[in-house]
Amino acid sequence: MPTVIALDTMGSDRAPKPEVEGAIQAARHYDVRVLLVGREAQIRSELALHPVAGRLPIEVVHASEVISMQDKAAQALRAKRDSSIRVGLRLVRDGRAAGFVTAGNTGAAMATAKMVLGALPGVDRPALAAVFPTSAGTAAILLDVGANVDSKPHNLEQFAVMGEIYFRSIFGTARPRVGLLSIGEEESKGNELTRATHQLLKHSALHFVGNVEGRDLYNGSVDVIVCDGFVGNVALKISEGVAELVRDALKESLRATITRQVGALLSRSAFGDFKKRLDYSEYGGAPLLGLKGVCIITHGSSNANAIKNSIRVAAEYAERGINIKIESELGRQRAHSTGLD
Repeated sequence: MPTVIALDTMGSDRAPKPEVEGAIQAARHYDVRVLLVGREAQIRSELALHPVAGRLPIEVVHASEVISMQDKAAQALRAKRDSSIRVGLRLVRDGRAAGFVTAGNTGAAMATAKMVLGALPGVDRPALAAVFPTSAGTAAILLDVGANVDSKPHNLEQFAVMGEIYFRSIFGTARPRVGLLSIGEEESKGNELTRATHQLLKHSALHFVGNVEGRDLYNGSVDVIVCDGFVGNVALKISEGVAELVRDALKESLRATITRQVGALLSRSAFGDFKKRLDYSEYGGAPLLGLKGVCIITHGSSNANAIKNSIRVAAEYAERGINIKIESELGRQRAHSTGLD
């Protein structure tokens, strides 16, 4: 049976166009059934532009309200009980969908997910995990990238465990290398939070490689990088800005220097490969790890490709039972810490 994924069609900056197009692409390329959640009239109007949609496993689920990017998370949670975010997450809670994807208001999505789905046993705070490329041709995970701007050492320890399980499940690495993002490799470097967290990770069962610096995010020397949500979100947004700068600068340089037709064709091909490697939309959205359900949050500026890949990530997360693995591992960790293991 296809994996059922609920998609918030009202969240992105250009909703519902990229959501509908991304859902169509996902339904064509993956073994999924997509529930388009949002204002039915708008969704059907967009679907009418794509005749092929009528032959695909796509359904519409009406939600009368929309949470905008300007809405305060707590206020939207109380006031908009029939929002596309809340309706989509209820589909997951009630077992009608295996996962939920949104490009909408991140704060509202996280707050609603925690209320509707709840956290896994032993998880104090869910964390957002972002996947990105490295110069070694591999991938790495950075978490938390925005769910928790203020964290305690034991929160970061949980983030490390959840990130390690997620990396292991998605990429098949038996023992991922875990690093703690700090301002120096030495154990004594960093602030009070990183120094205390270092001690917890040092004595954990994880393959902890110690502190890593910002430059290590992309060199492939570590698989899972742990930090609090404030630092992680800044690091992620800076990285995306630099990637965009490099793409634009390289494109301008190629346009200015290439004159011969064969060289132009080769360079365009190489640039296309380079651009795809740095394109965040290829990696899908960031899963909110630690929930009793699957919730994927992606950019408000997401295009159809980003939506398609976010649906893929949601389906893979559900199919591989990552939440069950996280719950089991955290249970073993609690038992060990209390001397019961």
